[in-house]
Amino acid sequence: MSGHSKWATTKHKKAALDAKRAKAFAKYIKGIEVAARVGGADLSGNPALDLAVTKAKKQSVPNDNIERAIKRGAGLTGEVIDYTEIMYEVRGPNGSALMVECLTDNKNRAASEVRVAVTRNGGTIADPGSVAYLFARTGVVRLPAEGNTEDDILMAVLDAGAEEVVQSGDSFEVLCDPSDLQAVAAALDEAGIHYDTDEAEFVASMKVELDLDGAKKFIRLEEALEELDDVQSVYSNVEIPAEVIEQLDED
Repeated sequence: MSGHSKWATTKHKKAALDAKRAKAFAKYIKGIEVAARVGGADLSGNPALDLAVTKAKKQSVPNDNIERAIKRGAGLTGEVIDYTEIMYEVRGPNGSALMVECLTDNKNRAASEVRVAVTRNGGTIADPGSVAYLFARTGVVRLPAEGNTEDDILMAVLDAGAEEVVQSGDSFEVLCDPSDLQAVAAALDEAGIHYDTDEAEFVASMKVELDLDGAKKFIRLEEALEELDDVQSVYSNVEIPAEVIEQLDED
């Protein structure tokens, strides 16, 4: 299983530092609302909610926001929260492919906004299954390389089900089956190793390298999709070489 590209790591870091912070909060809030709606507001009796809250707190989502989300999701405020998960498959420039994960309370709005963002930025909506086969659902735990070694990480997570540890720039990624994700994260906690995120993601089995022109077009498309309120995550098979990233930075 191939690891993520340097571009994916670079993008992830930028997203954690820039104005997408509010969008990231919204993603975790929705996860809490969905878990509370399904299993109720009691964390001790709702493991999915407990996990959603733990992830939100790890990303510094304010406690007040978390409490309101639990109440809304559980129906304690009189609001009706009813989200639907939708996955869109998209073809981008130069053979790139994207999986667009939505969580929405209005399927028609989500479909319209995704379609407009794709067509206006040089992409096309693909038929179901024509892109998905390029990806595998994978557990991904990201942690900083500074202060950690690959051997230390492997020792901590091997018995928990980790399949691979890969380095991307100054970060490590632990890859595993999604069913082992919680066990891998718990193993890192037990070993005292700090990690940034633990999520089930769509990881491409093969990467497509883009030149400068293709990278610019792809980034416009990806950013247009990520800005949509109903979009939770965007995954791609793109690899942007280091020299192209440098050219993008210069621009």
